Amino acid sequence: MSPRPRRGNTTALLSLFAIIFAGCLVGCAPYQLGSASLFPQNIRTVHVPIIRNATFCEDLGVRLTEALTKEIELRTPYKVTADPLADTVLRCEVIDETKRVLTENDADYVRALDAAVQVRASWSDRHGRLLMKNSIVPTDDLTILFSQDERFVPEAGQSIDTATQKALEDLADRIVSQMEARW
Repeated sequence: MSPRPRRGNTTALLSLFAIIFAGCLVGCAPYQLGSASLFPQNIRTVHVPIIRNATFCEDLGVRLTEALTKEIELRTPYKVTADPLADTVLRCEVIDETKRVLTENDADYVRALDAAVQVRASWSDRHGRLLMKNSIVPTDDLTILFSQDERFVPEAGQSIDTATQKALEDLADRIVSQMEARW
């Protein structure tokens, strides 16, 4: 018959495990998990003014502003605020919106088109320092150019509005991705 462990030994063993576990948690404290660790930590608020629209499609600026606000709130640790004195300001301008015919049938009816939207964006802190830089093609320009195409097929019931909205949402996703901290 094996000896029964004493109550004091079990308590001491549990205490030792608790101390080791607590030490592991404290040792991991500076590390951050999740997508919040991808973004600069010294920023809390972002002001996104209504986006200027230089095209004839009148509501693109408002729709992109809404998409950007949702994307920032969803993916970043930042709070979008109406206060122009926020920690940072994300300024954008829709500079072009086009529709290109890709294919036609024998009767010259359009079968597939591309809806394209181009946006210029600049993200700066309250002191005017740029926070978003073009890492692929460095230029002296203070803005980064983003362009997005979305294909749609009218015969399949797809519309230019749906394609443009998808392009705006993809642009918002790409702009927020550029807000990530550089390694």
